[in-house]
Amino acid sequence: MVVLNKPLPYIGVTPFQLTSSLVILVAGYIITRILVGIFKRSMGKTKLPPLVIEFLGRFLAILLYVVVVIIGLGVVGISVSPIILGLSAVLGLILGFGLQDTITNLAAGVWIAALRPIDIGEIVEISGQTGSVSGIGLMSTELKTPDNKLITIPNKLVWGSIIVNYTRMPTRRVSVDIGVAYGTDLDRAIKLAIGLMKKHPLVLDEPEPTVAITALADSSIDLQLRAWVKTKDYWTVKGDLTRGIYELYKAEGIEIPFPQLEVHLKNE
Repeated sequence: MVVLNKPLPYIGVTPFQLTSSLVILVAGYIITRILVGIFKRSMGKTKLPPLVIEFLGRFLAILLYVVVVIIGLGVVGISVSPIILGLSAVLGLILGFGLQDTITNLAAGVWIAALRPIDIGEIVEISGQTGSVSGIGLMSTELKTPDNKLITIPNKLVWGSIIVNYTRMPTRRVSVDIGVAYGTDLDRAIKLAIGLMKKHPLVLDEPEPTVAITALADSSIDLQLRAWVKTKDYWTVKGDLTRGIYELYKAEGIEIPFPQLEVHLKNE
């Protein structure tokens, strides 16, 4: 016990104090995780959206971690009062002069959590980045791309940008573009395309599938197949219709042209 209470050279802290501080930090970390988990489960029983619960959970975790660190420093003999005063002073400087973006991000995070233009698991496009919303923190929003990249966007950019939400609505329209050669019987081509869409089991009956003539291009007459589907079936149907219309037109002898350049040589 004498050895444990003897200050170590150069640092003036006893092994007992170091051990106690380490135990407090580890126990505090574990207890914080448990308390935050209990908090999230309790809030999950309410009508609050998951996005708000995740935001509040992260905020609570940060506060508890700060408390644990302060207690751990106090055990090794470091005066806590100056630290608290120092943190207050730093916070005052932050609020008054520096890191204005931090405050803006924090405020934007609160508005995002409250108004929910995006939610966990939704696929969105923000500031030119597209991905699934994996989390919204105090300062930033995280998107996970289809190829498993994690994109972190400051909350102020999220709140200040146009947000395209691809999965919020229950249904979406699938659009497939295809060109047919000039001289094609358009009525027949359109009828075949509509038949293809109506036969697909995931295409909704209402609104009815349609085909629009979108352009008279240089090498083709451009058609667009339009079918309504449940949002979760969007990519499946788009892939099926893209392949299906190509194979159908090929089997029916309808030409799908590609750009060509004709060069005529004139003999002098």
